[in-house]
Amino acid sequence: MIVVMQRGASQEQTDAVIARLEQLGFRPHPIFGVAKTVIGAIGERTQNAMECLELLAGVERVVPIMQPYKLASRELVDHDTTVEVAGRIIGGRKLTLIAGPCAVESCSQLLETAHAVAEAGATFLRGGAYKPRTSPYSFQGMEEEGLEILARAREEVGLPVVTEVVNPADVPLVCQYVDLLQIGARNMQNFTLLREVGKSKKPVILKRGLAATVEEWLMAAEYILSEGNYDVILCERGIRTYETATRNTLDISAIPLVKQHSHLPILADPSHASGRWRLVEPLARASVAAGADGLMIEVHPNPSEALSDGPQSLRPENYAALVQNLKALALACGREV
Repeated sequence: MIVVMQRGASQEQTDAVIARLEQLGFRPHPIFGVAKTVIGAIGERTQNAMECLELLAGVERVVPIMQPYKLASRELVDHDTTVEVAGRIIGGRKLTLIAGPCAVESCSQLLETAHAVAEAGATFLRGGAYKPRTSPYSFQGMEEEGLEILARAREEVGLPVVTEVVNPADVPLVCQYVDLLQIGARNMQNFTLLREVGKSKKPVILKRGLAATVEEWLMAAEYILSEGNYDVILCERGIRTYETATRNTLDISAIPLVKQHSHLPILADPSHASGRWRLVEPLARASVAAGADGLMIEVHPNPSEALSDGPQSLRPENYAALVQNLKALALACGREV
């Protein structure tokens, strides 16, 4: 449920409501707005509890949240949330552009890519240090050495870095090196991992699972939010369908649907969605037109030699052209690159 405080309610009154919620067995999550404070209360709602809360000083009203996901719901936060990462804002008018190779393969490979995407206008540099793969015989990533290379690229190029974390035990280590964590599609319902990144308070991108419904995806986000980490960004990366012509099927409809039901920012990943580099730009354009707050795109200096996901990776020159081509479309959609 949501406890809406009166306009001008004092901090003491808000603190008293939070304390009462805790006494009643709820987990309070206060959200301090410009005009009003609202407190999301996670727990078993009863009529008696609602009536007790409505009698407290400073309380305007108590409203039940109908969706199973509480903190991710637009019922709790009626405006679009933005997430600040290393001085850059994800959400809002300006599109976030995350670019880089699927995997960190060497220092030279990553630095070459980092310089190219930064010059083209990327906001963040991505690169996988840990790579969960379908086959145990495929390249699994450089692990901590890859993290060190990412940190070096950030220092040299000036772009904040994004990488995937796959093991709950690795969260503290990865947090030392990167600015933004990523939960991959295969780990969307790894609830132990979700709780751990929630406790870390490090901003996190949560990718949609291969066969997850939108509700399941938002419930996964709820695990992170419920641990007190409110810096969650969703990413639509395509779902598994009967179609075999592409790697996955980009669910364009999920983007505006999530915007209706949740306040969290949402990105699109046209690289994983298609698995084909020639389809990346048209899907990127469609995602922006549908309301995505940004894009995550794989870029590699030599895709034919990539250790993973070469067929879906853009060459640096193709990525630069894509960014230029997005500018007019972004303006038409009320956004900017």
